[in-house]
Amino acid sequence: MIYIVRINDKEYEVEVERGKANITNITTIQAPVAASAPAAPVQEPAKPVQAAAPTLIGSGEPVKAPMPGVVLDIKVSPGQAVKKGQILLILEAMKMENEVLAQRDGTVEQILVAKGANVNTNDILMTIK
Repeated sequence: MIYIVRINDKEYEVEVERGKANITNITTIQAPVAASAPAAPVQEPAKPVQAAAPTLIGSGEPVKAPMPGVVLDIKVSPGQAVKKGQILLILEAMKMENEVLAQRDGTVEQILVAKGANVNTNDILMTIK
């Protein structure tokens, strides 16, 4: 039996006999060109816009991300007093929810991330003074 197989821009004529296949002819296929339609200009894909990194204000001690992940919830607000060991935010990493805890007593000076933000290891999440 003879089969014609099209792969990408080539047409292969394959003869199959008793479990063996032999290519007997290869033809390059050219796509039809529409003469009436003007060619559309080629546009480069839009480059993603990166948000400007938040700037640190003040001299508070930075609270850094222990691992890369997504901020699920922020449990504190600027100006709030916190105690050592208090949950500051929840970070999801590898489908697990991880609690980021205050390392010392103090007051939340600035929060540099928002709920849903992607963070990398050692990114500054907030500052405590």
